[in-house]
Amino acid sequence: MSGAARHRPLGVVTRGTTNPNRLRRVDNWIVATCADRLLAAADPLVVDLGYGATPVTAVELRARLAAGVRPDVRLVGLEIDPARVAAATPAADPPGLTFARGGFELAGLRPVLVRAFNVLRQYDESEVPDAWRTMTAALAPGGVLVEGTCDELGRLASWLLIDAEGPRTLTLAAKLTTLGSPAELAERLPKALIHRNVPGEPIHDLIRALDDAWQAAAPYATFGPRQRWLSAVTRLRETGWPILGSPNRWRQGELTLPWPPA
Repeated sequence: MSGAARHRPLGVVTRGTTNPNRLRRVDNWIVATCADRLLAAADPLVVDLGYGATPVTAVELRARLAAGVRPDVRLVGLEIDPARVAAATPAADPPGLTFARGGFELAGLRPVLVRAFNVLRQYDESEVPDAWRTMTAALAPGGVLVEGTCDELGRLASWLLIDAEGPRTLTLAAKLTTLGSPAELAERLPKALIHRNVPGEPIHDLIRALDDAWQAAAPYATFGPRQRWLSAVTRLRETGWPILGSPNRWRQGELTLPWPPA
């Protein structure tokens, strides 16, 4: 079998919409929580899968990892559409940044980390587990997949940390200065959860509990949205939800729980 056949891109072309800084929330979370994996790797290879019509978010991820984790990180942006790869290649000026054609099979690469954002939204929910398995099977030993979605400006986002055994954590994140209600996050849940935000499902219970805690924390709005969010997350944890991390991460507008979110 030829190399071209062996690594034929798996998946379909996305809409390709993107914006500068759209993925800054997940990038900052990756720097804070996945640094150990990259620091321990002999080859700190990262893949940005489905970066879109322009390579800006791939360039930004590589810059954030180089500044916040290790300067020799290598990032490969993968796209199924060859025209997008050709258009992105001139942007590969920094050392360690390249672009190639590939899909869920990861073009035969063995990365430590894959970021796949706003890629699975156009698929049926039934197709998601196979996509996860295909990507995680291509990871380096101990590697992880960060798969999620966000709005057009990156103000609302959610993502899953996934390894060879399956999802490990769920993170919800918001720009607190523009957040009206945590219920808004329901529109940006990962594909595996967005259709499950109905009564009787754990994700529905979580978002309702978070929204209730946010409303109860309204008096803290006097001190700013960050203090209100911290109060809401603390209240949520006190009611029994297994919130991970510390206030240092919560104050960024994040909420992370073990998977499944029950």
